Amino acid sequence: MESSFYNKNIIYFFAALFLFGCEMKRVSGDPSLSSSTNNDNNGSGVNNTELPAGFSNFISEYTDVYISGDYVVVESTGVPNHPSPYWGEGHSNYITPHSGMVVNPNKISQQNYKFYIPLIPSVSSSVSSTPLGPIGVSISGVPFFNQYAGPNNQPLDNEIASFDNYDGHPQQSGQYHYHWEPKYLTSNGASSMLIGYSLDGFPVYGPTEQATGQFPSDLDELNGHSHATNEYNDGTYHYHATTNSPYLIGGFKGNYGSLNGGGYFTN
Repeated sequence: MESSFYNKNIIYFFAALFLFGCEMKRVSGDPSLSSSTNNDNNGSGVNNTELPAGFSNFISEYTDVYISGDYVVVESTGVPNHPSPYWGEGHSNYITPHSGMVVNPNKISQQNYKFYIPLIPSVSSSVSSTPLGPIGVSISGVPFFNQYAGPNNQPLDNEIASFDNYDGHPQQSGQYHYHWEPKYLTSNGASSMLIGYSLDGFPVYGPTEQATGQFPSDLDELNGHSHATNEYNDGTYHYHATTNSPYLIGGFKGNYGSLNGGGYFTN
């Protein structure tokens, strides 16, 4: 009896050990359980639970950043992380307009953005023109708009007077945005810092180079070029903010739009 009881206990012990080992193997092999990063693979083929280095620059107080399938998703309410007359009088972030500012009638309102940025951007076979509305997102969650004020490539000149202290303003539905360098970010960081991402997945930097502190002299017509940066040691194509049109992104070097396998946004 004692021998039979002993043998049974040995069998139970090893069976339990085997099951425990199988369970540990399942958990350690499941990316959604082995990483704190939200990863919804959706059967898309990308199995990467780590965000690309540049996405750690997003300001967590204003954005939620995670991987979903082939995309890095940036969720944001789109409100700026700085004062502006466009908050409206009585708001804690309201400031009076600066001298010469022509305040437009719109007020900042919260949005429900989800920017889908390609996890692994690639150069497209042809350049896509930037549309009106968001063409990228800053690290504070405020969208980038292109160099035009309206349909048919209306010049931005007539809108510049309505920019606040940090060169942003809201449009009719309250979408606050930047056409230019987001000055609040670069004045509190560095003029060479990563300021956001284009919807095609390529990063956007401030007006100067990280390595030299100088303005780049070899930008293409889209405001971009390729080399290594602090966030991309092996090099990548990227855009720079400039004081002349197109200011941020002159066109999409990479794939744009969900039907083309590129980036897009919802609101």
